Amino acid sequence: MSGNYVDSHRHRRGASPLGITTLTALGVVFGDIGTSPLYALRECFHGSHAIPLNELNVMGVLSLILWSLVIVISIKYLVFVLRADNKGEGGILALTALVAPRAEATLKGPRGIIIALGLFGAALLYGDGVITPAISVLSAVEGLKIATPFFESYVIPITVVILIGLFWFQSSGTARIGKLFGPIILIWFFALALLGVRGILAEPHVLAAVNPFYAFRFIAANSWTGFIVLGSVFLVVTGGEALYADLGHFGRHAIQIGWFTVALPSLVLQYFGQGALLLTNPAAVENPFYLLAPQWALYPLVVIATMATIIASQAVITGAFSLSQQAAQLGFLPRMAVKHTSAREIGQIYVPFINWALLVGTLYLVLEFRSSSSLAAAYGIAVTATMFITTTLTFIVMRKKWDWSLIQAVPLTLLFLIIDLAFLGANSIKIMDGGWFPLVLAGVVFTLMFTWKRGRRILAQRLLDRATTQDDFLEKVLKKIDVRVLGTAVFMSATPRGIPAALSQNTEHNQVVHEKVIVLTITTDEIPHVPYKDRAIVEEIVPGFYRVLARYGFMESPHVPQLLKHCEQFGLHVDLEKTTFFLGRETLIASNRTELPKWQEKIFAFMAQNAQRATDYFKIPSDRAIEIGTVVDM
Repeated sequence: MSGNYVDSHRHRRGASPLGITTLTALGVVFGDIGTSPLYALRECFHGSHAIPLNELNVMGVLSLILWSLVIVISIKYLVFVLRADNKGEGGILALTALVAPRAEATLKGPRGIIIALGLFGAALLYGDGVITPAISVLSAVEGLKIATPFFESYVIPITVVILIGLFWFQSSGTARIGKLFGPIILIWFFALALLGVRGILAEPHVLAAVNPFYAFRFIAANSWTGFIVLGSVFLVVTGGEALYADLGHFGRHAIQIGWFTVALPSLVLQYFGQGALLLTNPAAVENPFYLLAPQWALYPLVVIATMATIIASQAVITGAFSLSQQAAQLGFLPRMAVKHTSAREIGQIYVPFINWALLVGTLYLVLEFRSSSSLAAAYGIAVTATMFITTTLTFIVMRKKWDWSLIQAVPLTLLFLIIDLAFLGANSIKIMDGGWFPLVLAGVVFTLMFTWKRGRRILAQRLLDRATTQDDFLEKVLKKIDVRVLGTAVFMSATPRGIPAALSQNTEHNQVVHEKVIVLTITTDEIPHVPYKDRAIVEEIVPGFYRVLARYGFMESPHVPQLLKHCEQFGLHVDLEKTTFFLGRETLIASNRTELPKWQEKIFAFMAQNAQRATDYFKIPSDRAIEIGTVVDM
């Protein structure tokens, strides 16, 4: 899953010719699904839930793989899910915001269930973001063992070094090497296809597996065992969510062209080539991908495989960065430090906390499981659950946004749900073999997201309850203060209603008012980008007293100085050198009326204390900012 998230290349559709955009998309969108041949087919016959290696089973598994790629990726994602865009953006959080707008209003009822589903789907992607780099890089490096037994004891150390280097260089961005991603993955797919053809020529009969009859016969003949092996078959489609997540960066057409002309044919040829090898040489089941290659090509193949897995991991990591930024903007996570690593590509960001958390999780998996085969047991369940949630939310889009009738929406959705549930059921067998890890991680992330969202809503209500109304402030406070000091005072307010506590306290204690007072509220709309012309609404309540309501999309970062410059067109002129910014800083204390359980209250307080400073988040000059503390009973 290269990223449900969003990749390191923030390309605007139409900015490049379709061919160049398609080539670039290859290096980002298809990295994960493109490296699945390293381990997917092998796990069906060699993993912890392997089935006997015979012609019936090989042909059946190949047929299952082919039709999984066709139905799940080609039809479900490429034809239907890609249409469920939120103003051009994809991904599960964008989809959640599309089907449950104004999510800040309530977390209860049907909308609350939808939001919870979307949040859990997003949380699951963090689990996938930890496993993908571990299994991808480890499976590539394991090719060294096939080349020579000398590297047997060096596979884990080499993998660890590569992963540490990968995460270490995240802060530098990928602007320079990003241009190479597409060509490298194109070479990788060419190698997959070439090796696949080599295997097929040795056993052309394997092409008969195109007939879905073999898949049905396999399930019928193997019953429960055949059902369990679906958990390994699912590994061939684990990158499916990336196709949707990267929609906003490359556009539907570039992704579809890349899939149908390059990725799909190469993958099918590779899997059928591995299947042909297993029919002619059952001993190759230990590692059919590398053993499909001639001996002289092993070392070059390890190099290109390692590069491909690094690219796949890169997309997952940067996707996690973007997912975190979206979650923070939508109010599901606290403010986090975000570094933009490119002045040209606005999607290239670096989130230090997420980066090092992913590194710790990835290294734990490598050192704990120690082989890609063992890791495969933990892989899949997170992505399967996310795919199930995506199907459910897409059904809502069909009904609410596309105006499909039940007769149109239900049969198609049922087909997708049956497949999703079959894969989910098969992967659930893996829970005790390591599948628990992404589920536990997702549970922790979901709890944090839900706690933060609920806690912020309660805190906002507490502040609103005790806030002075605008009319009262103008009549009882502002008119009675005669002292006006030079300059502008900007008071940040979480809500466009009432007077922020910082303004009330400042006037009460200092008995002065600046000659120009601005109450600034910044909101995040549940669309990716707000048109520049709609960025701000400026209202002059009384002479010298303004309210500014600014809107940003969940893919954008607020920048207060730029925003104030934008307000000049509405007659509000601000000299930043003579402006002071006042921000409220809440100290939370427990109370008997709290709506949060004590344990959740402690988590919320901890997250609030460790959130990024508001001055950094809003790009406010720290030497012109004053924080005014407020004690709030939760």
